[in-house]
Amino acid sequence: MTFFKRFLTTLVCTGLLTACNAQKDAHGEDNQAVLRLERSQIPAISVQLWSVNHTLKKDFKGTLEAISAMGFDAVEFAGDFGPYHNDPQGLKRYLDALGLEVSGAHVKMRDLTDDKFEQTVAFYQQLGSPMMIVPSDKRAEQAETIESFVAELNEVTIKMRAKGMRFGFHNHDRELVPYKNSTYWDYIAANTPEDFVLQLDVGWAEYAGKDPVAYINRYPNRTITTHFKAKYPATVTNKKPLIGQDVTNWPAVIYANVKSGGTQWLVLEQEEYPDGLTQLEAVQVSKQGLDDIIAQLTN
Repeated sequence: MTFFKRFLTTLVCTGLLTACNAQKDAHGEDNQAVLRLERSQIPAISVQLWSVNHTLKKDFKGTLEAISAMGFDAVEFAGDFGPYHNDPQGLKRYLDALGLEVSGAHVKMRDLTDDKFEQTVAFYQQLGSPMMIVPSDKRAEQAETIESFVAELNEVTIKMRAKGMRFGFHNHDRELVPYKNSTYWDYIAANTPEDFVLQLDVGWAEYAGKDPVAYINRYPNRTITTHFKAKYPATVTNKKPLIGQDVTNWPAVIYANVKSGGTQWLVLEQEEYPDGLTQLEAVQVSKQGLDDIIAQLTN
């Protein structure tokens, strides 16, 4: 039996295709407001492949087949290209055959330096990626280095713009701590151009005790891609980090994405695997939870 068939069999046998629809806040109360959107307004759904990083290393093609079967529209890369590490065009053809687009890629700043910039951009252009996002950088969370780091972000933004691609940064909780009169994240937003992508990670915002909806609304048309990750405030116990079984008010997040964020991609990311779930199983449960939330939001 192939990896892909074993995966589907496991899902059916264990009943993992059903996720809890009810979302509760930290006090156990319903936190969904009555919001409505048209289905055509909902951004496409991608998955950050870091969610299945170990599985991808074991069976690159089988993992992507499983991702496709879950109904994802696209993938966001995180540096693993399997047998296609020197063949972006071949990888694009393979993804096309699976019905998967590339929503973007996480790329380290060191791969966008002067001596590597052209090679890196050429690879992702051939892969069909519309943007590159820096996933993290120590300089973004330190008072001594934040200004020079933002200056470098702006330089790369100009170069990427000339290539017809977008560029941005992704938050963790570390960028959401106080800096001057706001946070490091706010400083980055205020000192980068309007076409610089602020890839908000909803889970890390929740973990830091911040309101993700407020951040989307604060910077209109800049949350072009949003990481949908189930995560809890650091003080909460009895955690269930699966979309649809967590505390995030996902309908409000999606509504803000559509009405304020200019969001083109909802990028599901799974970094915790509760209840003994495998990486693919946990992604499937969160994907089903997200699908259910979207169905409720658009019915």
